[in-house]
Amino acid sequence: MTFKEIKQTADTYLMPTYAHFPVALERGENATYYDVDGKPYIDFTAGIGVNIFGTNDEKWKSAVKAQLDKLQHTSNLYYNETVACAAKLLCEKSGFSKVLFCNSGAEANECAIKLARKYSFDRFGEGRSTIVSLQNSFHGRTIATITATGQAHYHEYFMPFLQGFRYADAGDIEQLEELVSDGTVCAVLLEVIQGEGGVVPLPAEYLRAVRALCDRHDLLLMIDEVQTGIGRTGSLFAFQNADIAPDVVTCAKGIGGGLPMGACLCAEKLGNTLTAGTHGTTFGGNPVACAGSIEILNRLDDAFLQTVREKGDYIREKVSAFTGIKSVRGAGLMLGIDLTEKKAGEVASRCCEKGLLILTAKAALRMLPPLTITYDEIDKGLGILADVLSE
Repeated sequence: MTFKEIKQTADTYLMPTYAHFPVALERGENATYYDVDGKPYIDFTAGIGVNIFGTNDEKWKSAVKAQLDKLQHTSNLYYNETVACAAKLLCEKSGFSKVLFCNSGAEANECAIKLARKYSFDRFGEGRSTIVSLQNSFHGRTIATITATGQAHYHEYFMPFLQGFRYADAGDIEQLEELVSDGTVCAVLLEVIQGEGGVVPLPAEYLRAVRALCDRHDLLLMIDEVQTGIGRTGSLFAFQNADIAPDVVTCAKGIGGGLPMGACLCAEKLGNTLTAGTHGTTFGGNPVACAGSIEILNRLDDAFLQTVREKGDYIREKVSAFTGIKSVRGAGLMLGIDLTEKKAGEVASRCCEKGLLILTAKAALRMLPPLTITYDEIDKGLGILADVLSE
C-alpha cells in the first residue's frame, strides 16, 4: 500500500486517539527505520521506550521464534518453564521476592494499587486504603491509574473517578507528611523521573526522605518504573540511583522489547498478599513475551548499562551546545530538553520531516532511543536536530 492508502485506511477505521505524524513506517535495523517509500529515519523514541534493543535484533527475535515453535499461550492455570525462568531472573536481578506478569504499565500499576490495599486490609482492616501520588505524575489510562495520575487535564471527561487518592507536590516532604498523618493512607506511589510530566527527575534526597517517611508511618513505598526501568537510566531500575529499596516496583515497556508485557514486583513481606482469585490476567506471563524478556534481562549486565550511561552523557554534552537549548536533564538514555524559543511539538514535526523521530513531554523534547543505538546513529539524529533548531 502507498502512504496515502495506509493513511486513508487508518483514518477510516481507527479511533482518532493519536495525533499521527505523516509517516508510515515499514521496516528497520536497530535505531534506523524506513518508511513505505524507503526514506530513512533515525529513531530517538524506541516506540516510547519499548524497543530497547532497537528493531530487528537477531538474538531477541531468535528467542521469541524458538518459543513460538513450542507454545504461544497456555493460560496461567498451568506451569510453564519459560514463564518460571523469566520470573526467577527478574526477581534475582532486581532483589524482589515475587512478581506478577501482565501486559502493560497501566495493568502493572493496577496490580500495585490492589496489592497495597489488600496488604493494608489484611494487617489493619478497613479504613486504611488511600494512596498518595504526586502532582505532575502519570500512571496510566485506566480509571484507577488515571485517578492516581496527578495531572488535571487527564481527568477531563471521565468522571466519576475512584475514591482513595491524594496528591502531594513533588519535593515537598512536609506536605506529604501532613497528607499521610490521618491514619487512612496505605501507600505512596511515585516515579523517580516523571516522564509524561516533562522528564522531571526527583532529587535523591527527597526519595530517601519519602522512604524514611513510609517507614515511620508503616506505609508501602511503590515506585512506577514503567518508563525508567529495565536499563533506561543506566541501571536496571532508576530507584537504584538513589540507593533506596521500595516495597513495590512496576515496569513494562522495555521488559518486553516490543511485545506487550508488564510486571509488578514486591518485597518478601508482600509476596503472599494476592492469592488465588484476588487478581489475575489472561495474557499476563505469555511465554512468547517472557522468552523475549529473558533475552533482554540476560544482556543487561554492568558493562551494557555502562554504555547506556556513556551514550546519555555524550548526547547531553552535544545537545547542550546547540542553538536554542535552555537545559537538558534526565539520566542515561531518558533525556528531556527545554527550548528557549521554539515549541517542542513544532520541532518534533520538523525533525520528522527531515528524518528524525523524537518525542515530546509537555513543553520539552523527550529522547528515549534504543539502548543499542550506535554513535553513528546518534550523530545522524543529533545533526538533524541541530539543523532544525538553527532554522
